[in-house]
Amino acid sequence: MGIFSLAVSGTLHASEFPVTVESCGHPIIFDAPPQRAVIQDLNMSEMAFALNLQPNIVGVTGISGWYKSTPAFKQQQGNIPELAPKYPSLETLLAVKPDFFFAGWNYGMRPGGEVTPQTLAPFGVKTLELSESCIHVDKNRPRASMDLLYSDMLTLGKIFGKAELAQQIIERWKAKIAALHGKIANQPVQKVFLYDSGEDKPLTSGEYAMPTAIVEAAGGKNVMDTMKTSWATTSWETVASTQPDLIILMDYQNGGSTATKQAFLEAHPLMKLTPAVRQQRYLKLRYEELTPGPANIEAINKLVYALYPDAFK
Repeated sequence: MGIFSLAVSGTLHASEFPVTVESCGHPIIFDAPPQRAVIQDLNMSEMAFALNLQPNIVGVTGISGWYKSTPAFKQQQGNIPELAPKYPSLETLLAVKPDFFFAGWNYGMRPGGEVTPQTLAPFGVKTLELSESCIHVDKNRPRASMDLLYSDMLTLGKIFGKAELAQQIIERWKAKIAALHGKIANQPVQKVFLYDSGEDKPLTSGEYAMPTAIVEAAGGKNVMDTMKTSWATTSWETVASTQPDLIILMDYQNGGSTATKQAFLEAHPLMKLTPAVRQQRYLKLRYEELTPGPANIEAINKLVYALYPDAFK
């Protein structure tokens, strides 16, 4: 992510506030940039760090309980404390007197749960909901695309008076993806299955989840994009019937070893017959590479090379 951080400030003047942004279809007005933000999860924290928002952040949540963060992430986090290793409680959040929370549904918040935009609002906390997660509270959402990342990044930039910087970062991301497309323009579309976890039934990503956008940006097709959901389980019979050419193995680092997943697939009576398993075509990608955030760009780069190695010879 660091290579996309720019030196320019891209800061709005105070006179350019208030700004109105959209969060899951609802408008939110900001009279000034938040000063006491809390950010949930690795992917959303990396968005904030790319915009150099550390001085405005009083805590992060949902990092160490599931994932092993990289040295680069820890360096960018600096002295910002982790307030909760997984989902924060309302009490934990309010203890640091936040004025802003960036999270998502099933990314730090649950519909009807203790921490929601509605429960935080009476305490003066404004919540930006991760766009990918809006499908859990609004079924009328578009198919996943890279706009999930671009729009959230630009919205975060507007909220903190850094819209110009956000736009510059987005343009660099788009340019990198366009350069990759130039290399694979005439390649046949390859089929990709994302294996998150689970043995009885695999957890994977459907039409509304970020991996669908990442796979398509890399020139492939998510074999489970017919699932009218974001992240959900399916059957091994269904997966095997799609005959995937390559399998992405979600690498949580804090558990669920990718080696264990690979061994399971190679012993499975149906999956061992698929082209991906027979040809040993696997790609390990980390959580933050497969959920909306700056690491998506490197994930696309890795996937392009894994899908179409001959295009780069």
